[in-house]
Amino acid sequence: MRTRSRTALTAIAVTLSAVLAGPPAQATTEAPARLTGTLADGATWIADVPAAWNGTLVIFSHGFGPTVAANAPSEAVRLDLLARGYALAGSSYDPNGSMWALESAERDQFQTIDAVTAEIGVPARVLSVGQSMGGLVNAQMARDGAGRIDGALGLCGLVAGATDLDNYQLDAEYTIARLLLPGEDPKLVRFGSAAEAAATAQRLTGAVTAAQATPQGRARIALAAAFLNLPAWAPGQERPAPTDWAAQQEQQYAWFAQGILSFVEGGRYAIEQSVGGNNSWNKGVSYERLLAGSVHAPQVHALYRAAGLDLRADLASLTAGAAVTADPAAVRTAARTSSAGQGLAVPLLNVHTIADNLVPVEQQSRFAARIRAAGDSSLLRQAYVARPGHCTFTTAETVAALHALEHRLDTGHWGASATAAALQTSATALGLDGAAYIPYHPAPLTVGR
Repeated sequence: MRTRSRTALTAIAVTLSAVLAGPPAQATTEAPARLTGTLADGATWIADVPAAWNGTLVIFSHGFGPTVAANAPSEAVRLDLLARGYALAGSSYDPNGSMWALESAERDQFQTIDAVTAEIGVPARVLSVGQSMGGLVNAQMARDGAGRIDGALGLCGLVAGATDLDNYQLDAEYTIARLLLPGEDPKLVRFGSAAEAAATAQRLTGAVTAAQATPQGRARIALAAAFLNLPAWAPGQERPAPTDWAAQQEQQYAWFAQGILSFVEGGRYAIEQSVGGNNSWNKGVSYERLLAGSVHAPQVHALYRAAGLDLRADLASLTAGAAVTADPAAVRTAARTSSAGQGLAVPLLNVHTIADNLVPVEQQSRFAARIRAAGDSSLLRQAYVARPGHCTFTTAETVAALHALEHRLDTGHWGASATAAALQTSATALGLDGAAYIPYHPAPLTVGR
């Protein structure tokens, strides 16, 4: 069998890097044209169109938060893509309801494409990009968008959907409440107001803060963190060694100390508003079985042993007390509006940091399994960045991923374009702000369903 020389392989890598890097950003003195409009449901949209438009329209789906129109994941990415000739658009989603605007988001994004096209003409290509909750919207558009979009790029996408999200978060919240607040019964679901959700977050966070002072408390925090799929690597710190259980727990605690539960409970309230009730449950969940499937199980076992605690007893107590039931109508609504993975109509590249505190990287495993079941694995590629935090991508990483998607559309196949090595080479070649793509395979999502 013939093999290529090292020189030939290097030449191929350099050529692929040049293709994936795309044309250089061009300086221009003419500002992009800003277009705006309003859709039938009250959603607003914005679009920026550069003077030297390259014919590609990028439709951006923003993440959870105020329903305000955005057309790029960051200002740096917006400016870079405009300089490269891309037109950028995005909608607010319907501003009249919950910030979890999944009832309207996909529809509003497709209608935004139509509205912008009416203003600037038919694009040669439409690319969908989504971030965080918008990554879920983006995956829905990749599923439903045949003839409307050509390809999709997901960034830190919440692709497991609302019910998986609420279920594993409930498992963690319940663990904190039962083991760290014995005798109390804080409200965990069916919040009547944002203030009620915030009060629960404050109470649970206070319990975690107090528990961190003892070995027993730290072991139980690690158990809750395992159910939350919380990474053991926090920003500004060195990544702990694989068996440095204490350091891992300290960095998981750092996420709690930074207020992650406030975001979790606020998000739950918004989702319940959107789907009309509680779409999560833990009645019937075996917490012993749940922990056995977690990548963090060895850490939890080690910390419980060191603390002299009976892990089996704690898990049995959790299982015995699990009594939260879902509202069936809310589950059905969440399945209709807030899920993805039922198939793909266009190529989709999903990119995720490996230590995401808000949308765990394990969600990508859940999503990929659903895509495999739908028979569309050839359309999906997933890539990973070695960095802690939610959506903490560099501009170079984002632009390189977009070029990899374009390579798939130009050639009809992914080839090596979406591999970690090719993405890293492409991102570095852009000469922007660095990159940290690595080969990585996320663990299964820990969720009690």
